[in-house]
This record gives sequence, C-alpha cells and structure tokens, in this order.
Amino acid sequence: MKDYEDLRWRLVQRREDLRDRLERFETQLNAPADPDVEDRSVEREDDEPMETLGLSGQREMAAIDAALKRFEDGTFGVCVTCGDTISDARLALLPQTPFCKVCAPSD
Repeated sequence: MKDYEDLRWRLVQRREDLRDRLERFETQLNAPADPDVEDRSVEREDDEPMETLGLSGQREMAAIDAALKRFEDGTFGVCVTCGDTISDARLALLPQTPFCKVCAPSD
C-alpha cells in the first residue's frame, strides 16, 4: 500500500475545519431571535442557506470519516466498487473519494 500520510493529514485537518464551521452555524441558528420583527425576518432569511451549508458539511464529514476508516482498515486508495487502485491524481483532488474514476457516480 502506498504512503498516503499527507492525504490522511489533509482529511483530518478538513474534518476539524468543518467541525468548527458547523459549530458556528449551530450557535448562530440557535441564537435567540431578535425582538424586532423586521430584523428577525432578515435573520430567518439567512437561516436557510446556513442550514443548507450545514447539511453539505455534515455529508462531507461523513465521507471524510469513511475515508479515515478505510485508512484504519488498510483499504484507502482502493475503489470500494471494483477493487482497482484509485489514481493519485483523483485522490489529490478528492481524498475522501471511495471510487475510482470509472466507478464514480455521475451525479
């Protein structure tokens, strides 16, 4: 198995960054509402994009957790579908990917 320590470090760092961002989102979303109706309306308009970003961050964290688990299992860099090696170029772009280029979903 190749030495992917740099990629593992990047995944750990990205996970920490995401966790911090999600905690900030949660704090903002749970903050007491402004008593002024107009200001509260503006605050609520900001909530939806923040929630969308939060959900996206949660999905990315789950993918990172799965990739870190593959490190533990010794299967990082191996496509979960076909078992071929995932290219270094693909892993450099998407270190959390479990798929080679051929097996990657097109969506």
